[in-house]
Amino acid sequence: MKKLNKNLIVTTVLTVALVLGITGSTGAGAAAPAPVDLLSAGNFVILTKAGITNVPTSAITGNIGVSPIDYAAITGFTLIPTVPDGTNTFSTSAQVTGQVFAADYTEPTPTNLGIAVLDMQAAYTDALSRAADATNIINVGAGEIGGLIFAPGVYAYTGVNVNVLISTDVTLNGSATDVWIFQIPGTLDIAPKGDVASGIKVLLTGGAQASNVFWAVAEATTLGTYSTFNGNILSATNIAMQTGAVLNGRALSQTAVTLDTNTVTAPDAVSTPITQTQ
Repeated sequence: MKKLNKNLIVTTVLTVALVLGITGSTGAGAAAPAPVDLLSAGNFVILTKAGITNVPTSAITGNIGVSPIDYAAITGFTLIPTVPDGTNTFSTSAQVTGQVFAADYTEPTPTNLGIAVLDMQAAYTDALSRAADATNIINVGAGEIGGLIFAPGVYAYTGVNVNVLISTDVTLNGSATDVWIFQIPGTLDIAPKGDVASGIKVLLTGGAQASNVFWAVAEATTLGTYSTFNGNILSATNIAMQTGAVLNGRALSQTAVTLDTNTVTAPDAVSTPITQTQ
């Protein structure tokens, strides 16, 4: 009888696992990844250092803030002061179910925002620095992850400016306590190849929660037109939401966030006021 090639069998099994997205199961003794602790940055659905621009009308559920830049860097919202004499700790807007903060508002807002920005940067570093373990998978899909199903785990993309593209619906399948961390040293784009309209979705199944999904992106993030995205985006650069895109999660950018008639909702529906004595 002809003997089977052992190396061929192993290679075939690994290839099938990657194609099916069965890639995040923990091995014996391996611990599942813990969530990334956003600390006070988690009080915001959008937080940036360089500004938030918006083409109305967007619908934002949660608090938004900019620091160290001032309120003039928040455009397209028509901010409503809360105190007539201008000593505001926050503003409001008809497009925001929550509060709007800027570094030039009255204390303790500048201090709180400064801490939140540091927490945002620390969360980004934490997400990118998770040690490889049995849940760590390298370069799944060679950066094109559309159509794949991801089990919980840490998914790393290695090399210089390694980009991730979602050109068709992608699924994260797991329980309400499972965690996904994507480490992307390049850009993240959710958009079809060669098409103007998008409508592509990042889907959650099996009870998976957007609050437990973390996308750490070193370069620009673009959510294509009418796409639906789930998870917390921790970006070192710009996050751009194109026309009609929906984000169930957070846009935490160390530069700027641009909006165009979007819907953005904090995964735990944060819309209550921030305690200004925190």
